[in-house]
Amino acid sequence: MNILILGAGGREHALAWKISQSELCKKLFIAPGNAGTMQCGTNLSFSVTDFRAIKECCINEKIDMVIIGPEEPLVSGIVDVLSNDPMLPQLMIIGPSKDAAQLEGSKSFAKAFMNRQGIPTAACRTFTVGNYTEGVDYLKDHPLPIVLKADGLAAGKGVIICQNHVEAVAEFELMLQRSKFGEAGKRVVVEKFLSGIELSMFVLTDGKNYLLLPEAKDYKRIGEGDIGLNTGGMGAISPVPFADEIFIKKVKTLIIEPTISGLQKEDLVYKGFIFFGLIKMDNEPYVIEYNCRLGDPEAEVIIPRIKNDLLQLFVATANQQLNTVTLDKDDRFAATIMAASGGYPGEYQKGILIKNLFKNKKEGNVLIFHAGTKKTGKDIVTNGGRVVCATALAAHLDEAINQSTEAIEAIKFDDKYFRRDIGYEFVKDLV
Repeated sequence: MNILILGAGGREHALAWKISQSELCKKLFIAPGNAGTMQCGTNLSFSVTDFRAIKECCINEKIDMVIIGPEEPLVSGIVDVLSNDPMLPQLMIIGPSKDAAQLEGSKSFAKAFMNRQGIPTAACRTFTVGNYTEGVDYLKDHPLPIVLKADGLAAGKGVIICQNHVEAVAEFELMLQRSKFGEAGKRVVVEKFLSGIELSMFVLTDGKNYLLLPEAKDYKRIGEGDIGLNTGGMGAISPVPFADEIFIKKVKTLIIEPTISGLQKEDLVYKGFIFFGLIKMDNEPYVIEYNCRLGDPEAEVIIPRIKNDLLQLFVATANQQLNTVTLDKDDRFAATIMAASGGYPGEYQKGILIKNLFKNKKEGNVLIFHAGTKKTGKDIVTNGGRVVCATALAAHLDEAINQSTEAIEAIKFDDKYFRRDIGYEFVKDLV
């Protein structure tokens, strides 16, 4: 099979690394990819939103399967464009339709979907410029803290937790009246704050059946102790110690199965990953958000724990035969730590030389996944805020974290930053 992966981050490198090992994989292309994906296949120069170039690639390279990594092309309808092209009648696509991708692309759509299906989530209301005054009055009487969410995609920056009413009204004005988040903030979801501990759960679904993948917990804040600005993710662990069999059974019964059933009831075409952003509150699971793809850096701990041939799982997904396969997973703990450019998630420099990167093959139990890198001549340089991560597998969580920390310490580039406390709630003795 000839495979095309769309995306350029650590998630796509992890997918490329795993898929390149499949006996089914003949040729592997990644667009646009990074310096790490070059080790697994052939990078192509077009962007994930260049639908014309994507279609031409599928035709010219005789692509059998397209796997969409990031959210933007999904929400923009790449699956519909490819699936409706008469030149690509046999193309298998891993990703939801444009309508189904609204589960991530529109928070108000996702909330309405959850309410229709009886899925536990925080109470909320949605406001626009048209009912702005009503929204201000609603905020003034809302219990604290208050969660404001831009309805659309805002690069992970569209959620604000306000500790007082003055702050909430001010942010509400910035979002609706002053376009703080552009088009994404033209609708604002005001949500009740839920207090608990968060985790991410994932399924691969063919729209009818689903396969429960390993769960993970990621760490979004830039600062140790989970403080400071939100990022794309500074690290992750899997499995999650508090997600026991009883809790996971609740998630399946109350959240996952009603979601899959709801997709069928509402004729939402979905063949791909569903990411459930969950919070555990009083031992009960609630949905914070849906994503329509694998998380990053969660993918970097989930994919190494999957023993199956991932391409075989994708073929079963495309053929709506996931009921015929069983997940075989590594029972060891996985931890990944992300090295970021200094200044991230604010302003940062690109083009900084990276040293001591070893090729992405197992050296001991450690894997290196590139996120924001590119090759310039013989050198590999930084090309993003999150640059590279080290994933380690070990029998105990603290061992995995310590091995990941040692590996990320060995990689050198100027003004490198990483968190030393990934998994801090669950272990005491970290490097």
